[in-house]
Amino acid sequence: MAMSNRPIYMDNQATTPVDPRVLEAMLPYFGERFVNAASRNHQFGWDAEEAVDNARKQVAALINAHPKEIVFTSGATESDNLALKGVAEMYGQKGDHIITCVTEHKAIIDSAKHLEKQGVRVTFLPVERNGLIDLDDLERAITDKTILISIMTANNEVGVVQDIREIGRIARERGVLFHTDAVQAVGKIPFDVQAMNVDIASLSAHKMYGPKGVGALYVRRRNPRVLLTPIIDGGGHERGMRSGTLNVPGIVGFGRAAELSMNELEDESRRLGALRDRLLARLREKLDEIYINGDMERRIPGNLNISFAYVEGESLLMGIDDVAVSSGSACTSASLEPSYVLKALGVGEDLAHTSIRFGLGRFNTEDEVDYVADKVTGTVQRLRELSPLYEMVKEGIDLSTVNWTAD
Repeated sequence: MAMSNRPIYMDNQATTPVDPRVLEAMLPYFGERFVNAASRNHQFGWDAEEAVDNARKQVAALINAHPKEIVFTSGATESDNLALKGVAEMYGQKGDHIITCVTEHKAIIDSAKHLEKQGVRVTFLPVERNGLIDLDDLERAITDKTILISIMTANNEVGVVQDIREIGRIARERGVLFHTDAVQAVGKIPFDVQAMNVDIASLSAHKMYGPKGVGALYVRRRNPRVLLTPIIDGGGHERGMRSGTLNVPGIVGFGRAAELSMNELEDESRRLGALRDRLLARLREKLDEIYINGDMERRIPGNLNISFAYVEGESLLMGIDDVAVSSGSACTSASLEPSYVLKALGVGEDLAHTSIRFGLGRFNTEDEVDYVADKVTGTVQRLRELSPLYEMVKEGIDLSTVNWTAD
Protein backbone atom coordinates (compact mmCIF):
# COMPACT_ATOMS: atom_id res chain seq x y z
CA MET A 1 0.00 0.00 0.00
CA ALA A 2 2.36 2.70 -1.17
CA MET A 3 1.20 6.01 0.21
CA SER A 4 2.78 8.03 -2.53
CA ASN A 5 5.75 7.79 -4.82
CA ARG A 6 7.72 9.96 -2.46
CA PRO A 7 9.55 8.30 0.40
CA ILE A 8 8.28 8.94 3.92
CA TYR A 9 10.68 11.03 5.98
CA MET A 10 11.22 9.74 9.53
CA ASP A 11 14.75 10.88 10.23
CA ASN A 12 13.99 14.13 12.03
CA GLN A 13 16.85 13.71 14.52
CA ALA A 14 19.29 13.94 11.59
CA THR A 15 17.67 17.07 10.20
CA THR A 16 14.22 18.58 9.84
CA PRO A 17 12.57 20.11 6.78
CA VAL A 18 12.39 23.91 6.80
CA ASP A 19 8.93 25.03 7.92
CA PRO A 20 7.26 27.02 5.08
CA ARG A 21 6.67 29.87 7.57
CA VAL A 22 10.42 29.97 8.26
CA LEU A 23 11.26 30.06 4.55
CA GLU A 24 8.82 32.93 4.07
CA ALA A 25 10.58 34.97 6.77
CA MET A 26 13.98 34.32 5.18
CA LEU A 27 13.25 35.09 1.52
CA PRO A 28 13.43 38.93 1.66
CA TYR A 29 16.96 38.67 3.11
CA PHE A 30 18.19 36.90 -0.02
CA GLY A 31 16.58 39.62 -2.17
CA GLU A 32 16.11 43.31 -1.58
CA ARG A 33 17.21 43.09 2.09
CA PHE A 34 20.57 41.54 1.28
CA VAL A 35 22.87 43.81 3.29
CA ASN A 36 25.66 43.03 5.79
CA ALA A 37 24.40 43.53 9.35
CA ALA A 38 27.78 45.04 10.26
CA SER A 39 27.39 47.91 7.76
CA ARG A 40 26.50 50.52 10.33
CA ASN A 41 26.68 53.67 8.20
CA HIS A 42 23.49 53.38 6.17
CA GLN A 43 19.83 52.44 6.39
CA PHE A 44 20.28 49.07 4.63
CA GLY A 45 22.75 47.95 7.28
CA TRP A 46 20.55 49.17 10.12
CA ASP A 47 17.64 47.13 8.74
CA ALA A 48 19.79 44.00 8.61
CA GLU A 49 21.08 44.64 12.12
CA GLU A 50 17.53 45.06 13.38
CA ALA A 51 16.52 41.75 11.78
CA VAL A 52 19.43 40.02 13.54
CA ASP A 53 18.55 41.67 16.88
CA ASN A 54 14.97 40.48 16.51
CA ALA A 55 16.14 36.90 15.83
CA ARG A 56 18.46 37.11 18.84
CA LYS A 57 15.43 37.96 21.00
CA GLN A 58 13.43 35.07 19.53
CA VAL A 59 16.19 32.51 20.16
CA ALA A 60 16.86 33.88 23.66
CA ALA A 61 13.16 33.73 24.58
CA LEU A 62 13.01 30.04 23.68
CA ILE A 63 15.59 29.16 26.38
CA ASN A 64 14.82 32.01 28.85
CA ALA A 65 18.10 33.83 28.20
CA HIS A 66 19.00 37.48 27.57
CA PRO A 67 19.44 38.36 23.87
CA LYS A 68 23.02 39.52 24.55
CA GLU A 69 23.84 35.97 25.68
CA ILE A 70 23.21 34.52 22.21
CA VAL A 71 26.29 34.14 19.99
CA PHE A 72 25.42 33.11 16.42
CA THR A 73 27.58 30.38 14.84
CA SER A 74 27.55 28.20 11.72
CA GLY A 75 25.86 25.36 13.61
CA ALA A 76 26.07 23.01 16.56
CA THR A 77 29.46 21.55 15.64
CA GLU A 78 31.03 24.99 15.78
CA SER A 79 29.12 25.82 18.98
CA ASP A 80 30.40 22.63 20.66
CA ASN A 81 33.97 23.37 19.55
CA LEU A 82 33.77 26.96 20.78
CA ALA A 83 32.34 25.88 24.13
CA LEU A 84 35.02 23.29 24.93
CA LYS A 85 38.06 24.90 23.34
CA GLY A 86 36.99 28.41 24.38
CA VAL A 87 36.66 27.40 28.04
CA ALA A 88 39.83 25.29 28.07
CA GLU A 89 41.93 28.18 26.80
CA MET A 90 40.25 30.96 28.80
CA TYR A 91 40.31 29.08 32.12
CA GLY A 92 43.57 27.17 31.60
CA GLN A 93 45.19 29.00 34.53
CA LYS A 94 42.38 27.87 36.82
CA GLY A 95 42.42 24.18 35.95
CA ASP A 96 43.00 21.57 33.25
CA HIS A 97 40.21 19.05 33.78
CA ILE A 98 36.97 18.60 31.81
CA ILE A 99 34.19 16.07 32.45
CA THR A 100 31.98 14.77 29.66
CA CYS A 101 30.28 11.50 28.71
CA VAL A 102 30.85 8.57 26.33
CA THR A 103 27.55 9.03 24.45
CA GLU A 104 28.04 12.69 23.52
CA HIS A 105 27.85 13.90 19.93
CA LYS A 106 31.12 13.49 17.99
CA ALA A 107 31.58 17.29 18.00
CA ILE A 108 32.05 17.09 21.79
CA ILE A 109 34.02 13.83 21.88
CA ASP A 110 36.41 14.88 19.11
CA SER A 111 36.87 18.37 20.62
CA ALA A 112 37.67 16.73 23.96
CA LYS A 113 40.19 14.39 22.30
CA HIS A 114 41.77 17.38 20.56
CA LEU A 115 42.15 19.08 23.96
CA GLU A 116 43.65 15.91 25.46
CA LYS A 117 46.48 16.18 22.93
CA GLN A 118 47.12 19.67 24.29
CA GLY A 119 47.42 18.40 27.84
CA VAL A 120 43.87 18.86 29.10
CA ARG A 121 42.65 15.94 31.21
CA VAL A 122 39.25 14.61 30.19
CA THR A 123 37.00 12.25 32.12
CA PHE A 124 34.49 10.40 29.91
CA LEU A 125 31.68 9.23 32.21
CA PRO A 126 29.99 5.93 31.35
CA VAL A 127 26.20 5.63 31.10
CA GLU A 128 23.77 3.15 32.64
CA ARG A 129 21.85 0.71 30.44
CA ASN A 130 19.06 3.30 30.12
CA GLY A 131 21.51 5.84 28.67
CA LEU A 132 21.62 8.12 31.72
CA ILE A 133 24.78 9.06 33.60
CA ASP A 134 25.07 8.25 37.30
CA LEU A 135 25.08 11.56 39.17
CA ASP A 136 27.24 10.06 41.93
CA ASP A 137 29.85 9.23 39.26
CA LEU A 138 29.73 12.86 38.21
CA GLU A 139 30.18 14.16 41.77
CA ARG A 140 33.14 11.84 42.33
CA ALA A 141 34.82 12.91 39.08
CA ILE A 142 34.96 16.62 40.03
CA THR A 143 38.32 17.84 41.37
CA ASP A 144 39.63 21.30 42.26
CA LYS A 145 41.12 21.38 38.75
CA THR A 146 37.77 20.80 36.98
CA ILE A 147 36.79 23.81 34.87
CA LEU A 148 33.94 22.40 32.77
CA ILE A 149 31.24 19.74 32.77
CA SER A 150 29.73 19.09 29.33
CA ILE A 151 26.74 16.72 29.20
CA MET A 152 24.22 16.73 26.35
CA THR A 153 20.56 17.33 27.18
CA ALA A 154 19.01 14.83 24.76
CA ASN A 155 20.92 12.15 22.89
CA ASN A 156 20.72 12.24 19.09
CA GLU A 157 20.52 8.46 18.67
CA VAL A 158 18.39 7.19 21.52
CA GLY A 159 16.62 10.43 22.49
CA VAL A 160 17.36 9.98 26.19
CA VAL A 161 17.14 13.16 28.28
CA GLN A 162 19.70 13.62 31.07
CA ASP A 163 18.79 15.23 34.41
CA ILE A 164 20.16 18.62 33.37
CA ARG A 165 18.70 20.48 36.34
CA GLU A 166 20.53 18.22 38.81
CA ILE A 167 23.77 18.31 36.82
CA GLY A 168 23.49 22.11 36.75
CA ARG A 169 22.95 22.20 40.51
CA ILE A 170 26.01 20.02 41.16
CA ALA A 171 28.18 22.13 38.82
CA ARG A 172 27.00 25.38 40.43
CA GLU A 173 27.64 24.07 43.95
CA ARG A 174 31.17 23.05 43.05
CA GLY A 175 31.94 26.26 41.14
CA VAL A 176 32.38 24.45 37.81
CA LEU A 177 31.04 25.79 34.49
CA PHE A 178 28.31 23.67 32.91
CA HIS A 179 27.90 23.32 29.13
CA THR A 180 25.17 21.28 27.48
CA ASP A 181 24.74 20.31 23.84
CA ALA A 182 21.00 21.07 23.79
CA VAL A 183 20.56 20.62 20.04
CA GLN A 184 18.10 17.71 20.15
CA ALA A 185 16.13 19.08 23.09
CA VAL A 186 15.53 22.78 22.51
CA GLY A 187 12.18 23.39 20.85
CA LYS A 188 11.04 19.85 21.65
CA ILE A 189 10.98 19.84 25.45
CA PRO A 190 10.98 22.76 27.90
CA PHE A 191 14.52 24.10 28.30
CA ASP A 192 15.32 26.96 30.67
CA VAL A 193 18.92 28.04 31.23
CA GLN A 194 18.04 29.85 34.46
CA ALA A 195 16.06 27.05 36.11
CA MET A 196 18.63 24.47 34.99
CA ASN A 197 21.78 26.43 35.98
CA VAL A 198 23.18 26.08 32.46
CA ASP A 199 26.17 28.36 31.76
CA ILE A 200 26.77 27.54 28.08
CA ALA A 201 24.47 25.74 25.61
CA SER A 202 24.78 24.71 21.95
CA LEU A 203 21.77 25.15 19.65
CA SER A 204 21.12 24.41 15.97
CA ALA A 205 18.44 25.77 13.64
CA HIS A 206 18.10 22.74 11.36
CA LYS A 207 16.95 20.47 14.18
CA MET A 208 13.94 22.72 14.80
CA TYR A 209 12.58 23.27 11.28
CA GLY A 210 15.02 26.10 10.51
CA PRO A 211 17.77 26.29 7.86
CA LYS A 212 21.07 24.39 7.90
CA GLY A 213 24.35 26.18 8.48
CA VAL A 214 23.28 28.37 11.40
CA GLY A 215 23.40 27.72 15.13
CA ALA A 216 24.06 29.53 18.37
CA LEU A 217 25.96 29.29 21.60
CA TYR A 218 24.28 30.60 24.73
CA VAL A 219 26.98 32.16 26.92
CA ARG A 220 25.94 33.32 30.41
CA ARG A 221 26.60 37.00 31.18
CA ARG A 222 26.27 37.06 34.95
CA ASN A 223 26.33 34.78 38.02
CA PRO A 224 28.77 33.59 36.76
CA ARG A 225 29.97 35.70 33.84
CA VAL A 226 31.39 33.27 31.29
CA LEU A 227 34.30 34.27 29.08
CA LEU A 228 35.46 32.29 26.05
CA THR A 229 38.57 32.52 23.94
CA PRO A 230 37.35 32.64 20.32
CA ILE A 231 38.34 29.92 17.85
CA ILE A 232 37.68 32.24 14.87
CA ASP A 233 39.32 35.70 14.93
CA GLY A 234 38.79 38.82 12.84
CA GLY A 235 36.57 41.86 13.17
CA GLY A 236 35.25 41.10 16.63
CA HIS A 237 31.64 40.30 15.69
CA GLU A 238 29.37 38.58 18.24
CA ARG A 239 30.90 40.21 21.34
CA GLY A 240 34.34 39.15 20.09
CA MET A 241 33.54 35.45 20.49
CA ARG A 242 32.83 34.66 16.86
CA SER A 243 34.05 36.89 14.06
CA GLY A 244 32.66 36.72 10.56
CA THR A 245 29.93 38.31 8.49
CA LEU A 246 26.62 37.18 9.90
CA ASN A 247 24.43 34.82 7.89
CA VAL A 248 21.46 37.20 8.00
CA PRO A 249 18.89 35.04 6.10
CA GLY A 250 19.88 32.00 8.16
CA ILE A 251 19.71 33.91 11.44
CA VAL A 252 16.29 35.36 10.55
CA GLY A 253 15.11 31.81 9.76
CA PHE A 254 16.57 30.50 13.03
CA GLY A 255 14.71 33.21 14.95
CA ARG A 256 11.39 32.43 13.28
CA ALA A 257 11.91 28.69 13.83
CA ALA A 258 12.61 29.34 17.53
CA GLU A 259 9.48 31.46 17.84
CA LEU A 260 7.32 28.78 16.21
CA SER A 261 8.83 26.03 18.36
CA MET A 262 8.17 28.07 21.49
CA ASN A 263 4.54 28.78 20.58
CA GLU A 264 3.78 25.23 19.48
CA LEU A 265 5.95 23.20 21.85
CA GLU A 266 3.19 21.83 24.09
CA ASP A 267 0.82 20.77 21.32
CA GLU A 268 3.61 19.43 19.17
CA SER A 269 5.24 17.33 21.87
CA ARG A 270 1.86 15.87 22.83
CA ARG A 271 1.15 15.02 19.19
CA LEU A 272 4.60 13.50 18.57
CA GLY A 273 4.43 11.50 21.81
CA ALA A 274 1.09 10.04 20.67
CA LEU A 275 2.44 9.23 17.18
CA ARG A 276 5.48 7.52 18.69
CA ASP A 277 3.35 5.47 21.08
CA ARG A 278 1.13 4.47 18.18
CA LEU A 279 4.13 3.34 16.14
CA LEU A 280 5.49 1.31 19.06
CA ALA A 281 2.11 -0.27 19.85
CA ARG A 282 1.63 -1.34 16.23
CA LEU A 283 5.10 -2.88 16.05
CA ARG A 284 4.60 -4.73 19.34
CA GLU A 285 1.23 -6.06 18.19
CA LYS A 286 2.79 -8.31 15.56
CA LEU A 287 6.48 -8.62 16.45
CA ASP A 288 8.27 -10.27 19.35
CA GLU A 289 11.97 -9.94 20.20
CA ILE A 290 12.07 -6.17 19.72
CA TYR A 291 14.02 -4.07 22.18
CA ILE A 292 13.79 -0.35 22.90
CA ASN A 293 17.18 1.33 23.28
CA GLY A 294 17.33 3.96 25.99
CA ASP A 295 14.99 5.03 28.76
CA MET A 296 11.36 5.22 27.62
CA GLU A 297 10.24 7.74 30.25
CA ARG A 298 13.05 10.30 30.06
CA ARG A 299 13.05 10.79 26.31
CA ILE A 300 12.25 13.40 23.67
CA PRO A 301 8.78 12.75 22.24
CA GLY A 302 9.71 12.13 18.59
CA ASN A 303 12.38 9.47 19.10
CA LEU A 304 12.02 5.71 18.99
CA ASN A 305 15.17 3.59 18.74
CA ILE A 306 14.42 -0.13 18.44
CA SER A 307 16.49 -3.24 17.83
CA PHE A 308 14.82 -6.05 15.90
CA ALA A 309 16.57 -9.26 16.94
CA TYR A 310 17.50 -11.89 14.31
CA VAL A 311 17.35 -9.41 11.45
CA GLU A 312 20.30 -7.86 9.63
CA GLY A 313 20.14 -4.06 9.84
CA GLU A 314 21.13 -3.48 6.23
CA SER A 315 18.57 -5.99 4.93
CA LEU A 316 15.91 -4.31 7.02
CA LEU A 317 16.81 -0.87 5.64
CA MET A 318 16.73 -2.23 2.09
CA GLY A 319 13.32 -3.78 2.77
CA ILE A 320 11.89 -0.42 3.85
CA ASP A 321 13.66 1.64 1.20
CA ASP A 322 10.73 4.04 0.82
CA VAL A 323 11.08 5.14 4.46
CA ALA A 324 13.90 7.45 5.55
CA VAL A 325 15.24 6.30 8.94
CA SER A 326 18.67 5.83 10.50
CA SER A 327 20.31 2.59 11.53
CA GLY A 328 22.92 1.88 14.20
CA SER A 329 24.40 -0.57 11.80
CA ALA A 330 27.50 -0.45 9.66
CA CYS A 331 26.14 0.93 6.41
CA THR A 332 25.48 4.32 7.99
CA SER A 333 29.19 4.98 8.47
CA ALA A 334 32.47 4.22 6.81
CA SER A 335 33.41 1.70 9.49
CA LEU A 336 31.98 -1.69 10.38
CA GLU A 337 31.65 -0.67 14.02
CA PRO A 338 28.13 -0.60 15.43
CA SER A 339 26.98 2.68 16.98
CA TYR A 340 29.23 3.78 19.86
CA VAL A 341 26.16 5.13 21.66
CA LEU A 342 24.40 1.75 21.65
CA LYS A 343 27.64 0.04 22.66
CA ALA A 344 27.92 2.38 25.65
CA LEU A 345 24.39 1.37 26.69
CA GLY A 346 25.60 -2.23 26.77
CA VAL A 347 23.62 -3.24 23.68
CA GLY A 348 25.31 -6.32 22.20
CA GLU A 349 26.87 -6.09 18.76
CA ASP A 350 24.17 -8.25 17.15
CA LEU A 351 21.34 -6.11 18.48
CA ALA A 352 23.17 -2.85 17.76
CA HIS A 353 23.42 -3.87 14.11
CA THR A 354 19.64 -4.38 13.94
CA SER A 355 18.67 -1.05 15.45
CA ILE A 356 16.52 1.51 13.67
CA ARG A 357 16.03 5.09 14.83
CA PHE A 358 12.61 6.46 13.96
CA GLY A 359 12.63 10.25 14.22
CA LEU A 360 9.11 11.62 14.11
CA GLY A 361 8.57 15.29 13.34
CA ARG A 362 6.18 18.17 12.75
CA PHE A 363 5.07 17.00 9.30
CA ASN A 364 4.54 13.28 9.97
CA THR A 365 0.95 12.01 9.98
CA GLU A 366 -0.94 9.09 11.54
CA ASP A 367 -1.33 7.51 8.09
CA GLU A 368 2.42 7.59 7.63
CA VAL A 369 2.98 5.98 11.04
CA ASP A 370 0.56 3.18 10.18
CA TYR A 371 2.15 2.63 6.78
CA VAL A 372 5.65 2.52 8.26
CA ALA A 373 4.61 0.17 11.07
CA ASP A 374 3.07 -2.26 8.56
CA LYS A 375 6.03 -2.02 6.21
CA VAL A 376 8.58 -2.65 8.99
CA THR A 377 6.49 -5.50 10.42
CA GLY A 378 6.20 -7.24 7.04
CA THR A 379 9.90 -6.84 6.31
CA VAL A 380 11.00 -8.13 9.73
CA GLN A 381 8.67 -11.14 9.46
CA ARG A 382 9.98 -11.95 6.00
CA LEU A 383 13.62 -11.69 7.05
CA ARG A 384 13.05 -13.78 10.17
CA GLU A 385 11.54 -16.55 8.07
CA LEU A 386 14.97 -16.76 6.46
CA SER A 387 16.79 -16.81 9.82
CA PRO A 388 17.73 -20.20 11.29
CA LEU A 389 18.56 -18.46 14.58
CA TYR A 390 15.05 -17.09 14.96
CA GLU A 391 13.65 -20.55 14.26
CA MET A 392 15.88 -22.07 16.96
CA VAL A 393 14.80 -19.46 19.50
CA LYS A 394 11.14 -20.12 18.67
CA GLU A 395 11.80 -23.81 19.35
CA GLY A 396 13.03 -22.88 22.79
CA ILE A 397 16.75 -23.38 22.18
CA ASP A 398 18.96 -21.09 24.28
CA LEU A 399 21.46 -19.81 21.73
CA SER A 400 24.05 -19.00 24.40
CA THR A 401 24.37 -22.71 25.16
CA VAL A 402 24.82 -23.80 21.55
CA ASN A 403 28.27 -25.11 20.72
CA TRP A 404 28.92 -23.82 17.19
CA THR A 405 31.42 -26.08 15.45
CA ALA A 406 32.80 -25.65 11.99
CA ASP A 407 32.66 -28.86 9.96
